[in-house]
Amino acid sequence: QRQLVESGGGLVQEGGSLRLSCRAPRMIFSEYSTKTINWYRQAPGKERESVASSTSGRITTYSDAVQGRFTISRDNSRKTVYLQMNSLKPDDTGVYFCNLDAYGTTWWGPGTQVNVSS
Repeated sequence: QRQLVESGGGLVQEGGSLRLSCRAPRMIFSEYSTKTINWYRQAPGKERESVASSTSGRITTYSDAVQGRFTISRDNSRKTVYLQMNSLKPDDTGVYFCNLDAYGTTWWGPGTQVNVSS
């Protein structure tokens, strides 16, 4: 396991909810709880954008686009971060990635696809 692994994406209708998960690789288990973890997304034909982050102290930050609708959380015992997405909009469609920095390297997963239909 050499990447973060995202899961939980799918197809939902506008107004629906999804919960994404991201699990860290064993290689960085020892560092996971000390790191800020981030969620990004990339819509079709658009640049990747920051969505949410959670510090080691669980201080959270959200983009204006998702503020009030998304919630990031983390389970350090499971080395997993979650993104609860409520009141989904078609503009939320895209590939969602989790990310953190450890051992001088930026770690990403392959992403999980989220499609929100109108």
